[in-house]
Amino acid sequence: MILDEIVASKREEVAERKRLVPRDVLESKAVSAPAAREFRSALRVPGEVALIAEVKKASPSRGVMAADLDPVATARTYERCGAAAISVLTDKKFFCGSMDVLRNVRTAVDVPVLCKEFVIDESQVYEARAAGADAVLLIVRILTDDELSSFMEEARKLGMVSLVEVHSGEELGRAISASAEIIGINNRNLETFETRLRTTVELASEVPDDVVFVSESGIKTREDVEALAAVGVDAVLVGESLVTSGTIETKIDELLGRTG
Repeated sequence: MILDEIVASKREEVAERKRLVPRDVLESKAVSAPAAREFRSALRVPGEVALIAEVKKASPSRGVMAADLDPVATARTYERCGAAAISVLTDKKFFCGSMDVLRNVRTAVDVPVLCKEFVIDESQVYEARAAGADAVLLIVRILTDDELSSFMEEARKLGMVSLVEVHSGEELGRAISASAEIIGINNRNLETFETRLRTTVELASEVPDDVVFVSESGIKTREDVEALAAVGVDAVLVGESLVTSGTIETKIDELLGRTG
């Protein structure tokens, strides 16, 4: 399965980085990073669905989608066109990302930045903050309950918030039990990479009202956004349809309902 392969690779990668960078050095960098920006409130815009625009060069299912992608220029375009926040994929092997890309994007924009990573070790939370991340993605599917709670707490101590990602009712229940403040329903099955927008619709009624509700993956049109708004989604995370659109400005206008 693709997800198992990604996680196995990530464990090797993290073990090597932990060997090269002492824990005290990493913690010092995280603590001394510029203060985190407010991510949660940026996603709740009265009467609107906020956009988390993703810097995404490649994926396991599509391969390289945007070979000439300039992460900083793309992030600046996202911000200029009204994105509430920016997501940066930092996995190198499967998504052609890096913490350096996140660091450069964070320096270039004023909106909050999400570290989109397969976090399986506490050290990655510190790496994200050291690179300037304002929020970190935690995927319930690859974490135990204890890991999820622990990583959320470490992120909180560092001033970040966690976007807790789920794909099923069981995972959503675990996220709620862990007191997640932001829950993202991923419409993409990370084991098969099949995408169904209905996943968000089917689980929407189970998301508590006080939780910031995000829908991720497979969002391509204004009609998609409107369908998600109808079930209470606060924000959408969009990457692939932006970087492959040809004209990011036009695509964002469409998604945000500014065309017409």
